[in-house]
Amino acid sequence: MAASLSLKDVSLHFGGVKVLQDVSFDVEPGVIFGLVGPNGAGKTSLFNCISGHYRPSSGSISIDGTEASGSPPARLARLGLARTFQHPALQLNASVLQNVLLGGHTRLPGGPVSWALRLPYTARSERAIRTEALELLDRAGLAWAADLPADELSHGLHKGVELWRALLSRPALLLLDEPAAGLSHGEVEQLIATVKRLRTEQDITIIIVEHHMGLISALTDRVVVLDHGRKLMSGTAAEAQSDPRVIEAYIGKDAADDAA
Repeated sequence: MAASLSLKDVSLHFGGVKVLQDVSFDVEPGVIFGLVGPNGAGKTSLFNCISGHYRPSSGSISIDGTEASGSPPARLARLGLARTFQHPALQLNASVLQNVLLGGHTRLPGGPVSWALRLPYTARSERAIRTEALELLDRAGLAWAADLPADELSHGLHKGVELWRALLSRPALLLLDEPAAGLSHGEVEQLIATVKRLRTEQDITIIIVEHHMGLISALTDRVVVLDHGRKLMSGTAAEAQSDPRVIEAYIGKDAADDAA
């Protein structure tokens, strides 16, 4: 079931540097939500706070009403959160299938002892998850690469492998960090089609950090624009692209005045 996300007055400070300041917004279940802004706006830092890689200096982050601020990634995974990264975090010497299977780790019953002993119920779960991983790769057109080392694949395919790994955890809330970075035009079009299909086929909430405004326009229901660690505005992608404050943040005040 798709999860909601709520941020209230989230701030992040590193020493005297204020990276995020009092950021608040709500994401309803089942939407595709965009987090955009110029370089240095704080987008990835905010993603790191949501996904448990950073602990906010203050404020609240909740998933389906459960306080999640400062929780480790393992607890957030149990709350239904999964994430991809701008630079795919794959085990390059492992096979594509082995990389995808890492996403199913949180679904295994028991704990380290039962996993090590490969008790019958653990073995059954492992087989079921492996079958599901192979089905995901087949649907993605990557069945041919299942047994290949991940380092033999292109950057674009690395992005795909990381996405399918995240989906194997059956997330209720999926964070995509610049999924179009480094992709060709054709790969971006394929990514858009894939995310649209996920929206249709799965009950999931998706939040995207992205510079590629074509992708944001094609996919998102709503966006929040950050600038210098603060929320600048929220609305649709079209509203953001025509907002003078957003134009100024992206291209500078003088250029915005000249464009006007």
